Amino acid sequence: MPYVQAPDGVKLYYEEIGTGSAVVFVHEFAGDYRTWEPQLRFFARSHRCITFSQRGYPPSDIPEDPARYSQDIARDDIAAVLDGLGIEKAHIVGHSMGGYTALHFGIHSPQRCISVVAAGCGWGSLPDAERAAAMKQHAAETGKMFAEEGIEQAAAKYADAPMRQAHKNKDPRGWSEFARMLSEHSALGHSLTMFGVQLKRPTLGEMEADLKRFTPPLLVIVGDEDEPCLEGSFFLKRTAPTAALLVIPRTGHNVTSEEPAVFNAALSELFFAAESGRWLAHKKPS
Repeated sequence: MPYVQAPDGVKLYYEEIGTGSAVVFVHEFAGDYRTWEPQLRFFARSHRCITFSQRGYPPSDIPEDPARYSQDIARDDIAAVLDGLGIEKAHIVGHSMGGYTALHFGIHSPQRCISVVAAGCGWGSLPDAERAAAMKQHAAETGKMFAEEGIEQAAAKYADAPMRQAHKNKDPRGWSEFARMLSEHSALGHSLTMFGVQLKRPTLGEMEADLKRFTPPLLVIVGDEDEPCLEGSFFLKRTAPTAALLVIPRTGHNVTSEEPAVFNAALSELFFAAESGRWLAHKKPS
């Protein structure tokens, strides 16, 4: 099986297909390397596509030390994938938790980003203190649920969350596949990821100063029924100078697989514009 190695020795499983400019796909908390199959089948016709399972997600390593999970470590794992495959620059496409990580990579290593996508991004970044605290409490309860209830029971609950209902109702077969793949994960990996990454990462508001200086072309995508991510997505559009925003109607959190044709079309436009230097061609000189 193909692996790259992170600086701390953790092995990250990856798959790649296609030739051309590189695209690295970074999955959400409930996903893994398989999440991006609708994108690999489309973009492998024109790009070198790489998908990987983050640490804590089989068949990548699952470190038992909580200190080996953090937002900075997740960010650096993207660099490890690029370095391990000899890639200097790539389009970095992230979904949800992966979208946060893609943003951090774009802030920290803009020279390595042809473009950045943050899809379904914003959970845990609600603007007022009371709601933000409630989201952190929910994150802690989720981490505890995976640790105490085991993967099958916890995954069944997590897959059936309110922001997943649009996918479940419009595409029961696709949602069932998503839920099945989630149930094949590691309860330990999910718990440590929730406590180490999602609970402790900075909110988008806390990233505001860095986002105002964001330089790679940025596409923000959100479903209009993905309620926890709407405000964060609008914040990104208003804050990052290179950001464009796509709101997909009648769509929940599983936007990459729930509406793959719309999602892929948007990425195609981004990739072409970014590679041709035309992403900001519509902007008037300041």
